[in-house]
Amino acid sequence: MNRTPPSAASAGARPAAAPGAGQDGGALSHGLKQRHLSMIALGGVIGAGLFVGSREGIAAAGPSIVLAYAVSGALVMLIMRMLGEMSAAHPASGSFSVHAERSIGSWAGFTAGWMFTALLCVAVAAEALGAADVLHQWFPATEPWMWVLLIMIVFTATNLTAVGNFGEFEFWFAALKVAAIAIFLILGVLAILGLLPGTSAPGTAHLTGDGGFLPKGVDGLMVGLLASVFAYGGLETVTIAAAESQDPVRGVARAVRTAMWRIALFYVGSMAIIVTVIPWSAPSIAKSGPYVAVLDYLKIPAAGQIMNVVILIALLSAVNANIYGSSRMAYSLITRGQGPAFLGKVSGGVPRRAVLLCAAFGFLAVLFSFWWPTTVFQWLLNMVGAAVLVVWGFIAAAQLRTRRQLEREAPERLVVKMWAFPFLTWVALAGIVAVLVLMLRDDSQRIQLLFTGGFGLVLTVIGLVRQRALGRR
Repeated sequence: MNRTPPSAASAGARPAAAPGAGQDGGALSHGLKQRHLSMIALGGVIGAGLFVGSREGIAAAGPSIVLAYAVSGALVMLIMRMLGEMSAAHPASGSFSVHAERSIGSWAGFTAGWMFTALLCVAVAAEALGAADVLHQWFPATEPWMWVLLIMIVFTATNLTAVGNFGEFEFWFAALKVAAIAIFLILGVLAILGLLPGTSAPGTAHLTGDGGFLPKGVDGLMVGLLASVFAYGGLETVTIAAAESQDPVRGVARAVRTAMWRIALFYVGSMAIIVTVIPWSAPSIAKSGPYVAVLDYLKIPAAGQIMNVVILIALLSAVNANIYGSSRMAYSLITRGQGPAFLGKVSGGVPRRAVLLCAAFGFLAVLFSFWWPTTVFQWLLNMVGAAVLVVWGFIAAAQLRTRRQLEREAPERLVVKMWAFPFLTWVALAGIVAVLVLMLRDDSQRIQLLFTGGFGLVLTVIGLVRQRALGRR
């Protein structure tokens, strides 16, 4: 791929390495096909956070959860558009970490990259534990740790082999998630129109009744907004995977350009259906989850088990994608001299040592959840609780500088352009700051923000020290 031109390198920053180059002279393969990348992008917006986490948002915001998801979705679309612009111009397995290093300095790439790697590694543990709980419910005679071990072995092995295997797993996982949410949306629309047997059109009764559209006021809407923002995490992985696709520029461009309708349809659309079909305060939402509650109301046989299967698929998909994303980000950092060099070896087109490192860290976090669930594991969760906002901040800051550079030096690389630049970039930055302020105001979120801020500060100090030492050399 393309190195940073000398004029673009920040003072003291090491030029970003070509994204495919390993320490041993090997290179990442390009085994992901366009169908893999398209489905990774499509399925990436349908995560466990949508199926499981949305109940807290509905409980806090009521029908206004639709507005919360629309606002947070608009912010995510701006972030993805900026990231898509930079990734189409400079495809790299390090994605935003490489872009931050190119435009801001090596300390920024170091901080954003290792924070994201830590986020995904801890997420591997959380998603594996969630999947194990579902399987334990089906097979109560077993122990959850057995399922965690099996899940970790399977998906570590998947990621140790050719990247095409990762792509195939994600293709079918995403296909099943898309099919499930599509069926839910169709059934919901039919129910709203009164076209399903045994149902009548609800109109706006559930949207304006039981406390109105804002039953808990603006404060409830703000809590729902926080819940919805973090449900979108993981969309960044598609720009990491694009570097290993057959046509990185075209692949990432297509993924980003379809982000708007995917977010509107899957997130905002499904939230609108839930709070229109049944009352937002229905006890079944808190007990079974919003999707199961709607399916039970529509008298769909075995609704609970159907959604448990979908949730399990979403969790397994997240484990697979997070091992992949964390290993590729770690590998990119290592090839740029920002990690232990011996971990940068590539064999068979796969950075296997980086995969083992990230999977091992994830499994260690699982062990922490069994040994010290309220101390060490909770600290890990808090340290990465707001990490995605830090990453988004680096993306916006990097895009402000990268866009100007591209316009001067390589305008032909602007295959994807940020809308209304630089106005909407500044709007996105303001949105990120607003979410951080909301977290400070919320007692349950403040501790996460403080832990994440401390972790980010440590990484920044290390990155600045390394950058200064590199500059002196």
